[in-house]
Amino acid sequence: MTRARRAWGAVATAAALMLTVTACAALPVEPAALPDDFIPEPSASPGDGTGALSPDGFTAAQRMTVRVRNIGCGFIATGTGFALDSHTLVTNRHVVEDAKRITVTTYDGRSIAATAATTTTVADIAIVTTEESLGTAHARRAQEDPVEGDVITVVGYPNGGRLTSTAGVVLGPTTDPRGVAIGTVLASSASVEPGSSGSPVLDEDGRVVGVIYAKNYSNQSFIVPISTLNTLLSEESLFVPEASCATNQYQATP
Repeated sequence: MTRARRAWGAVATAAALMLTVTACAALPVEPAALPDDFIPEPSASPGDGTGALSPDGFTAAQRMTVRVRNIGCGFIATGTGFALDSHTLVTNRHVVEDAKRITVTTYDGRSIAATAATTTTVADIAIVTTEESLGTAHARRAQEDPVEGDVITVVGYPNGGRLTSTAGVVLGPTTDPRGVAIGTVLASSASVEPGSSGSPVLDEDGRVVGVIYAKNYSNQSFIVPISTLNTLLSEESLFVPEASCATNQYQATP
């Protein structure tokens, strides 16, 4: 039995035991101070190699990945997103829900205000737009989902901290353990944390093959596959504007 098949057996066992699944952005009301001693787990970033780094030392995958901050009515939450183009990024729906203000921070420290956010009920996916440019590095989306045993890399901001890359393998398809997605999702061994929600999942060629949205207590992470994201992006009618918590807060009561 291969290591990947043994790992996938662990997923099946976890499902049978009905382990509680925790959304990646389930943060406390007030986030802790940013860590100053965080050491990223050593792993190879997708596309690393001769000529892969830009003059400032960042890969294209790192340059396109942003930290998302949701300042809501009485809470602050953080997540991750990645640029589709200069003014559009993908993240998770639960990262931007009930937002009063959404800001994104780029790899080089620029803070950019979001102008709008749309979400879908088909999957835990949101699209955020900005007026200021996110930069010139944008996602290259794969056309096919990864399969069991494929090596993947997750790039994001775990715990709202530093930009980090971590590697893992795809364990296989499964039903959404949170019950919020239509169709199957993918399980993986890549370790993620609160704040990793919305992180791009990349194959060995640096193409986006999915979006991180949850983890369980066995440290298995769950991925919205690229086939779902590609379908959603081709059907704009599946997205609706996300309501602001400020609007909801000040509605008249009976």
